[in-house]
Amino acid sequence: MASELDPRLPIIVGTGQIMIRDASTEPLEPADLMAEALRQAEADSHGRGLLAGADQVLTVSELSWRYQNPALAVAERVGASPRRLASSVIGGNLAGVMVARAAADIQRGDADVIVLSGGEATRTRSRLRKAGTEPQWSTQPQDVAPAESIGDQRPLVNEIESARGLQMPVDIYPLFEIALRARLGLTIDQHIDRIGSLWSAFSEIAATNPNAWIRTPLSGPEITTPSADNRMITWPYTKRLCSNNQVDQGAALIITSVAAAERAGVPRDRWVFLHAGAEAIDHWNISNRVDLCSSPALRTAGRDAFALAGRSPEDISYFDLYSCFPSAVQIGAFELGLIPDSNVNGTGWGGIGASRALTVTGGMTFAGGPYNNYVTHGLATMVDALRKDSGAFGLCTANGGYTTEHAVLIASTTPPKAKAYRHSNPQSEVDALPRVECDDAWSGDVTIESATVVFKDVPSHALVATRTPNGQRSWGRSSDSDFMNAAMTTELVGSRAQRSADGTISID
Repeated sequence: MASELDPRLPIIVGTGQIMIRDASTEPLEPADLMAEALRQAEADSHGRGLLAGADQVLTVSELSWRYQNPALAVAERVGASPRRLASSVIGGNLAGVMVARAAADIQRGDADVIVLSGGEATRTRSRLRKAGTEPQWSTQPQDVAPAESIGDQRPLVNEIESARGLQMPVDIYPLFEIALRARLGLTIDQHIDRIGSLWSAFSEIAATNPNAWIRTPLSGPEITTPSADNRMITWPYTKRLCSNNQVDQGAALIITSVAAAERAGVPRDRWVFLHAGAEAIDHWNISNRVDLCSSPALRTAGRDAFALAGRSPEDISYFDLYSCFPSAVQIGAFELGLIPDSNVNGTGWGGIGASRALTVTGGMTFAGGPYNNYVTHGLATMVDALRKDSGAFGLCTANGGYTTEHAVLIASTTPPKAKAYRHSNPQSEVDALPRVECDDAWSGDVTIESATVVFKDVPSHALVATRTPNGQRSWGRSSDSDFMNAAMTTELVGSRAQRSADGTISID
């Protein structure tokens, strides 16, 4: 009975998702997408006055349009007068972090109603730019005070990494993918089949998701084989293996205390309890990580989330792992204990040895990857799944940077065993883990750790991670056609090579 519950328990009571895909439909600017998603969330809750009574209005960083204070822009649109206005910096993890911290605020009694939303109108903005125009969207006066900022604003790459061509996610996640392939001992063909199978299964989930951007199931070969509408981006990732940010989408959540939900008249069947949340950050620069295919921060945060919720991976029925690229999903599944290291060619879901689906949305290629706000969509979809399967448990992950920043959330329609929401940030433990130093001046013998090829319609250059004889990491690149061909057709990981002081890599 609700009267037996701690009135401070945090629950998600409302979700909203909006998608404008039809070109004939009037587009909405990001703040309007966020506001409409929040209105939908309030209607979904069946409660009264939740938006007007919000203590905090939180927004996820938007890139398709900039506001002086996006949280204020949204609050004004939905009639809220909150005590706190806060917006995240850039980071795909931060929607998860904000939900985890919002739940902690509610459990402590610092807030009763917290609303979170995000929205991107990237497709509309791109279309207008191609037509040589700019959108006539709203602006705020320059003297409007900015919202409180949430998140770490350090550059994701250092000067050395940037100088060697490591700048964008499509430069770096393929290096993780190749390192993972070597760790698993797969041939190139086996590996392509593996990620094609994984993403094909994601497309099938998206086909059942009414809020997914692409709802056409695709086979593995249709996803992994380059074609006129599926160009190679960075080996082995084709366009259909990458996050799809060309979307107009918004999503929102309303999080309340049990007491606030009861006052607002939210029916019990709308409640989804937040059991545990954990967050942690890996060594910030990829140069300093002990390998390129693991995430100690996610492993540690996942361990804590399971422990705080009093659950194990076997207790979880629904997962939504952050899915910007296949390597992120696989690393997440390994670190959460969903796929044993020994299970290389398992017959489970998606051909990767997992017995349960790793997404509820269909992932960021098919459901949509609206920059930093995907996790809000993932959580909203997870709430829908849990409401339909009363008593089941769901787990969502959030990932920012290059498997850098992480959050893990566990939820259920069943109240928590601990009779309270519990939160963890084991950052000091992660910070104390071993590091690798980077030697950008090294010239001489190296061992290839990973190698990928960047395409500009045709192969442009290879990006190469190497280790020096004393174990330091040294980045390099090559524009040699033979080297690029070898990177895509043979196993270079573990091979000896030569590195010049300017970073040029050549095979012995």
